[in-house]
Amino acid sequence: MILVPWRPRRTGATVTPTPSPRVLPHPTREEIRLEAVLHALADPVRLLVVRRLAAAEAEVNCSSIELPVSKSTSTHHFRVLRESGVIRQCYQGTAKMTCLRLDDLDDLFPGLLPSVLTAADHQSARDAAR
Repeated sequence: MILVPWRPRRTGATVTPTPSPRVLPHPTREEIRLEAVLHALADPVRLLVVRRLAAAEAEVNCSSIELPVSKSTSTHHFRVLRESGVIRQCYQGTAKMTCLRLDDLDDLFPGLLPSVLTAADHQSARDAAR
């Protein structure tokens, strides 16, 4: 017997594969490292993503976050944030939903993310004043 990761769905005379849900790799809470989180937050585009996710306070579709970079570059930035443990992503249908891993980050590094977000807000205000 051969096991396949999908169940065929019959449509008329043809058989169409139904893909299994896509699962994205994430570090466990114990695998999240401070230096990886700080590296992820050091990039202005990734920090912008984190600020927008924090403002949303809920899961959002990746494509709803407008960034000043190409789609492939956006994908890279989301991957860095996910692999560092800053965000969690999952597929809901064809949409890739994203949220901050607030509980994990606050348990591991208390106050880090709120401090970074507050500092980013102050920097944005200074930049806007110029």
